[in-house]
Parts: sequence; structure tokens; C-alpha cells
Amino acid sequence: MKIAETARLILRTATLDDAPFYLALLNDPGFITHIADRNVRTVDAARQSLQDGPIAMQAARGHSMYVVELNGAPIGMSGLIKRDALPEPDIGYAFLAAHCGNGYAWEAACAVLQHAQALGMARIMAITSLDNIASIRLLEKCGLRYQGVQTIAPYTTDSNVYLAELGAIMAAGRSGQ
Repeated sequence: MKIAETARLILRTATLDDAPFYLALLNDPGFITHIADRNVRTVDAARQSLQDGPIAMQAARGHSMYVVELNGAPIGMSGLIKRDALPEPDIGYAFLAAHCGNGYAWEAACAVLQHAQALGMARIMAITSLDNIASIRLLEKCGLRYQGVQTIAPYTTDSNVYLAELGAIMAAGRSGQ
């Protein structure tokens, strides 16, 4: 199901057919460095991870991480995650290394923020690893404000925590659209 469309990208819900792409994304060096090593090493494991993660969250909550497509090919994911350890949903994104540095994460994040507001969400959070400068800059460009450092389960290391009021972001024109 299509969630959003930008000038260059389509964001859609994940399906089990996305397993080969998801396997590549979860094993991308940037994903492992800045998010986590999920220890998903086969297409079957990726399929199960999709089922237990984005597909289940979409069914349960009406939002999830969405597949980001460029010209019909998946290049990354961006969306909304509800973690038990955070009081608000948080925005997340990850892109294959070959597609980093082209503004796709910004474009997708803007679409996700607009989608979150359309879903009736008033506040959005985000977390990054302490040294993920690109993500920190993107979150600040999107209008999220640094709240401090916290260990967010299931991670065992500290994360930067960000928060934004969606109404303020949209009113400031930071949605990028």
C-alpha cells in the first residue's frame, strides 16, 4: 500500500517480497554501525524479520517502517516506530550505502513527518547513535530538538534523543514538501 509520494520517491508498506532487499539493508555496513547488527543472514530470516517487525507493526498500530522506492526499486526504509522505551513514536530511516548522500533520507523523512501529522500524531521522537553526524544533522534540519542522552532498550549503548512538535515543524515549513 502506498503511504506517500514525493518528487522522486514512493513510500509504501513492506511485504514479504521485500526480503532480499531487507537482507541487504540489514547487512549494510552503515546499518550495522549506526543502528544494530540484527544477525539476519538469509532471505528466510529477512522474511521472518519483516513479518515480525514492519508488517506486524503496521497491522497493530497503523504505522511502521516503510519501504522507500526510487524508480520502482527499493533503496531504503523510513517510517515510524513505537518503542516501549519512548513515550512517543519515533522516526527512523536507513538507506543502502549506494543511495546515501543524494537527499533521499531528507525527502523520505519529510514525507513521514507529514504522514505522522495526517495520522493525528502531535509529537515525534528520534534516536541516533552518538557519532551518527549525518542523522543528527538530518533530524535537526527536520526540526527535531536534542533532548539528551539515554539508553533505549533493546540497545545497550547510549543514544541521542530528539523530540519535535509536529504542528511547529509544519508551520515552520520544515516539512520540505
